[in-house]
Amino acid sequence: MMKTFTLTGTDIVAPNVVLGLMRIGDKTDDEVRELVRTARDAGIDFVDHADVYGGDLHGCERRFAEAMALTQSQRDEITIQTKAGIVGDGPYFDFSYEHLMESVNGSLEALDTDRIDVLLLHRPDALVEPEEVARTFDELHAAGKVRAFGVSNHTPRQIDLLRKHVRQPLVANQLQLSITHSPIVAQGVAANMADEQQSITLDGGGIVDYCRLHDITIQAWSPFQAGFFNGVFLGSPDYPELNTVIDRLAARYDVPPIAIATAWITRHPADMQVVLGTTSPERVAGAAQGSDIPLTRAEWYELFRASGHRVP
Repeated sequence: MMKTFTLTGTDIVAPNVVLGLMRIGDKTDDEVRELVRTARDAGIDFVDHADVYGGDLHGCERRFAEAMALTQSQRDEITIQTKAGIVGDGPYFDFSYEHLMESVNGSLEALDTDRIDVLLLHRPDALVEPEEVARTFDELHAAGKVRAFGVSNHTPRQIDLLRKHVRQPLVANQLQLSITHSPIVAQGVAANMADEQQSITLDGGGIVDYCRLHDITIQAWSPFQAGFFNGVFLGSPDYPELNTVIDRLAARYDVPPIAIATAWITRHPADMQVVLGTTSPERVAGAAQGSDIPLTRAEWYELFRASGHRVP
């Protein structure tokens, strides 16, 4: 069964597995429809976009809308999330009122919809003016163009700075997380261990705990990537011990291995969402089976250790 929860401060009921659509730019109508249909059959009614996905600006958003040609009632059944703030030329980041408004209006047009359910600020803008962000959010919210707001790849202090001015709740923070790429989890396990690389804070300090304290849903992107962008760990000869454990647990729970990789994230009590980046319907269906697998603490930590992390 697909596990769901309500995004804090909203009436949006969300599954804990999300269909990411950053790679559909070159897919046919039939391929897009099959991918979305497979996800919907598995209980995934939440899709993740960004203005910069797809080569051309708003390319994947437009491809999705053209392929799906949703009726109003069909549109109402899906939660659409998109992101803004990256300027491809450069690249650089821009959280100015002008850029964010232009991006959102472009997304609305490309998606052929009257509102975005969740808007995320894609990557931190070093030149952010939080008052400008607050003005933008107020205007978008009042106009009914955006229902809820969040961030992506932000640290606790960057979120605090926004929250000083932004009146709407920040409902999500999309962060890279997989069994093997998990500094946001692993650092806390090894806190204050001298000479232990795992103990070094890379995120401004305790982003997982921070998000739990402030009811911000963590959305895990690249949930099967071994590292930053160097291939998946599933079936990789670089991770023999981890795959042995995954395969054994997959057999125990009678699911494909990809479901165990999903379950390692969904088992966390922070009510995280797993953002799938695959365009394979088979992998989407398999990953979705990890939504509510009741991994024991022993199993969760065994996966953690087998991926190369240290448990003191």
